[in-house]
Amino acid sequence: MVNIETFRRLALSFPGVTEEPHFHLRSFRFKKKIFATYWEKEKRAMLKLPLAEQSVYCTLDSEIFFPVPGSWGAKGATFVDLKKVKAGLFKEAITIAYENLQTKK
Repeated sequence: MVNIETFRRLALSFPGVTEEPHFHLRSFRFKKKIFATYWEKEKRAMLKLPLAEQSVYCTLDSEIFFPVPGSWGAKGATFVDLKKVKAGLFKEAITIAYENLQTKK
């Protein structure tokens, strides 16, 4: 299980990351681009993963990792059930989301 304190600590541990509101959510950004949001009521995160990694995580456990419905999910937006995911696995996934933004031009 990953709680909000762990989520925030991990997200803000990356260089250049800011936490900003995004509608009713908390968002974590690198150079103004969102790579993660926290969905407090649902106890889940949204990570913006590359499509190949999204496929791997969703195949690994579709009850923990699943695409956001609609076009955002088709672009890599992936929900993570924070009540079920292990901290180490979440750290790996959020690192991929952050690093994916770093490499984009």
